[in-house]
Amino acid sequence: MKVYIDNAATTKPSRAVIDTMVSCMSEYYGNPSSLYSIGQEANMALQSARERVAALLGCQSSEIYFTSGGSEADNQAIISAAAIGEKKKKKHIISTAFEHHAVLHTLKKLEKQGFEITLLDVHENGLITAQEVENAIREDTCLVTVMFANNEIGTIQPISEIGEVCRKKGVLFHTDAVQAVGHIEVNAASQNFDLLSLSAHKFHGPKGVGVLYAKKGIFLTNLIEGGAQERGKRAGTENLPAIMGMVTALEQAVSGLSDNAVRIKKLREKLIDGLSEISHCALNGDREQRLPGNVNFCFEGIEGESLLLLLDQKGISASSGSACTSGSLDPSHVLLAIGRPHEVAHGSLRLTLSEENTEEEVDYVVQSVKEVVSYLRGISPVWRDLQNGKRKYVI
Repeated sequence: MKVYIDNAATTKPSRAVIDTMVSCMSEYYGNPSSLYSIGQEANMALQSARERVAALLGCQSSEIYFTSGGSEADNQAIISAAAIGEKKKKKHIISTAFEHHAVLHTLKKLEKQGFEITLLDVHENGLITAQEVENAIREDTCLVTVMFANNEIGTIQPISEIGEVCRKKGVLFHTDAVQAVGHIEVNAASQNFDLLSLSAHKFHGPKGVGVLYAKKGIFLTNLIEGGAQERGKRAGTENLPAIMGMVTALEQAVSGLSDNAVRIKKLREKLIDGLSEISHCALNGDREQRLPGNVNFCFEGIEGESLLLLLDQKGISASSGSACTSGSLDPSHVLLAIGRPHEVAHGSLRLTLSEENTEEEVDYVVQSVKEVVSYLRGISPVWRDLQNGKRKYVI
């Protein structure tokens, strides 16, 4: 059996998305910046796409900027907010220790430019509180950036409450919503964020396209100089087929949000219950405040890389953390942030479901993980030491 269960890394484009993109490439091949009719037809399609995205996010079309994906949107949002703060002599930024590296590396870059960065500790359940954010805000704080839902352990932060605190304190609030959009409700009108990042390939859209939402009145700093595209804030001829594919995917995701969430949660709970039967394992992150399709476990006494390779031999596509850091031998910074020791963090497994997964697949995954964990522990000197009492169990 072949089972794709790594949807947090990327999702399979839907048939409707592919059809939309192919149609767009043949019908709207003109450059949207051209003045003749073919170009203007492409421009009309582009503006229609912007309006449709805005309607789905609860904002104005003038607040939507198309990007190459979530990482670019994160970079532009944070760098823009920092530039605004610097003009006001405010150079303090608040974030969390388990953000995506697109955020953390951008903050590290700003730190070298004289900004002071406060990374809030994350509780063992993978959550922070609005009160903790409020306590960290200072007179010179220019930005709070907290991810909507974590890309590894799937925990959903109290975004509306954090945004409300930032509004009260007059501090800009950015959220990396790459894992959230298309899976849970995201609405600019009601959730109090000023800047938001999303990426199409996380909800069955194409790779290489995303959105930066910037509330009206926020001046964006350019990352890419050149032409006047995206109202002068993101140079380069727009990738209209990808943008149109993204809109189709987002409309599909939002229209099926409630029904899909109920079905996927049922599969998630079945998967968690099954894996919890393995001895000395632990679910990472709060069981309730998490994305519908996210399951992340640590298994003591094994290496995550070996687990993934053996699961792949059984036809199961999974991961041990973020796909963006899959080449790293270091344990997940997310798991370390919630207090997992190095030796346990190395033995993690992330399984992320979509509406296309089935109960039969979940049963197969549970049985396969049990078999592989048992095999790896059987050949592990660390596991032997744990069983003989030479080492103490951590979980």
